[in-house]
Amino acid sequence: MKRILITILVSTSLLAQAQWKPVGEKIKTKWAEKVDPENVLPEYPRPIMKRERWKNLNGLWDFALTPATSEKPEVFNEKILVPFAVESSLSGIQKTVGAEKVVWYKRSFDIPSEWSEQQIMLHFGAVDWRTEVFINDIKIGTHEGGYTPFSFNITPYLSTGNQTLTVKVWDPTDAGPQPRGKQVNKPEGIWYTPVTGIWQTVWLEPVAKRHIQHIRTTPDIDKNSITVKAETGGTSYGDIIEITISEGDKKIKSVKTAVNEKIAITLPTPKLWSPESPFLYDLTVKLISNNGKKADEVSSYFAMRKISSKRDEKGIVRLQLNNKDYFQFGPLDQGWWPDGLYTAPTDEALVYDIKKTKDFGFNMIRKHVKVEPARWYTHCDRMGILVWQDMPNGDAQPIWQNRQYFNGTELQRSAESEAIYRKEWKEIMDYLYSYPSIVCWVPFNEAWGQFKTKEIVEWNMAYDPSRVINPASGGNHFPVGDMLDLHNYPGPEMYLYDAQRATVLGEYGGIGLPLKDHLWVTDRNWGYIQFKTSKEVTKKYIAYAHQLAEMAKSGFSAAVYTQTTDVEGEVNGLMTYDRKVIKLDEKAVRKANLKVINAINE
Repeated sequence: MKRILITILVSTSLLAQAQWKPVGEKIKTKWAEKVDPENVLPEYPRPIMKRERWKNLNGLWDFALTPATSEKPEVFNEKILVPFAVESSLSGIQKTVGAEKVVWYKRSFDIPSEWSEQQIMLHFGAVDWRTEVFINDIKIGTHEGGYTPFSFNITPYLSTGNQTLTVKVWDPTDAGPQPRGKQVNKPEGIWYTPVTGIWQTVWLEPVAKRHIQHIRTTPDIDKNSITVKAETGGTSYGDIIEITISEGDKKIKSVKTAVNEKIAITLPTPKLWSPESPFLYDLTVKLISNNGKKADEVSSYFAMRKISSKRDEKGIVRLQLNNKDYFQFGPLDQGWWPDGLYTAPTDEALVYDIKKTKDFGFNMIRKHVKVEPARWYTHCDRMGILVWQDMPNGDAQPIWQNRQYFNGTELQRSAESEAIYRKEWKEIMDYLYSYPSIVCWVPFNEAWGQFKTKEIVEWNMAYDPSRVINPASGGNHFPVGDMLDLHNYPGPEMYLYDAQRATVLGEYGGIGLPLKDHLWVTDRNWGYIQFKTSKEVTKKYIAYAHQLAEMAKSGFSAAVYTQTTDVEGEVNGLMTYDRKVIKLDEKAVRKANLKVINAINE
């Protein structure tokens, strides 16, 4: 019997392999070879709010590409590997979509018998852009937005036995008014391949009728307290939330509060979180119904840290971490992959870029016009790296026509475009609020779609006063927010200074080194300056670092180097796009970076 079972499992795996393979001849990472269509991104997708029971729906789905005006196709004649975008190699499709077409996904699934008394939640990590979801041919909901998770309670629409899930997605990329980051329909230079459809994990989760929906934590190190609010669904008057804080196996504190009430919990001599010591407290949240029985339980974590700014003894406004001057220095990280585009091939790959950032001696990452899966932020929390989170730019108008740096000109968005921006930026902030690694929100980059700056930034600051706000990184400058952000290529330069806010260098560098056999395109590679050897690039990087260290002493409070990896036609990464070659002398770069970070304390 065992031999028969093994034979069946092997046959199933071979069939899956036969139905899928990476497409195209472009470069790939080493992790592409580890992608198993039977076990795609198997890790729990939301570790900041974890339950024990869940079901991964990643894998091979039926797929069809149709005109946007068409009804659901009768035949799905291709297979796509979810959650890789249609245009990616790892999807097995790698086709251009565009605004005139829609993509269709379909798969069947069953509900484990032990979930029979539960509400069944269908979760999507992210889908770009407009998503319509059908269960057993019943349309159950629509979601617009390419960067945030969304869910549906599918319980009322389930039938006996096998269930059918169908997903329809339309994504206009740069032909529409929605946030899209660096995606364009005709990629070239610093603009990249579109990402259409499902690009993060799809999964099922059973919950009780009374259940926890979201956990919001806000640390206050000045009061030695953590404020916790558990948002719930299906609860009644008299239901209770029980919150337990632990340090490893040691329980520190346990408190109770009525549902949907926030509570401030005092911690005796709390351990503070920093890149040098990324300590996380464990958090258990239970929902107890008014009859005294436990209805739900989730595990989470939080950190005690504070981000702020303050004038130093020289009169320079400095960014501070935990009430101490702290120079923030890191790479521009775009989060693109040659094989998966927006989606890392494996969780090991997702961790790798963060690890190398730490190895290079950086203490910060600017996540550039993209939002990552939840696991990426948890890795940053656990490994210890500060994150500046950009809002992905967008709008259908020509992007370069709106790049007016200092004349105060702002884009006149349509009412539709403005509504989409406001909705999705709020959703991104809500999604990421409780991750301690995120210390800075960046609503605009280089005037790309920049509009109503003062109004947006003031709302931003009021909505989350626990973080600093970078109003427009390298864009049109207005006296609002917590910093003045300059961009200068290739070398660092402080051509403006703000005596009332922190002055930062939001982008510089971009030193190019094209390496044969590691290029996305062989004939149109781009960098602000280019060299032919690693030694030359390292020498120039260190020269810039020495200049930056002096500028840090005299005014800069943070800096961002372009960039972590090569991306498509850009060859100015610290690593190649396929992550197979570290292009600079790592030890020399680390030494130079630590000198920059420590310069303000000399």
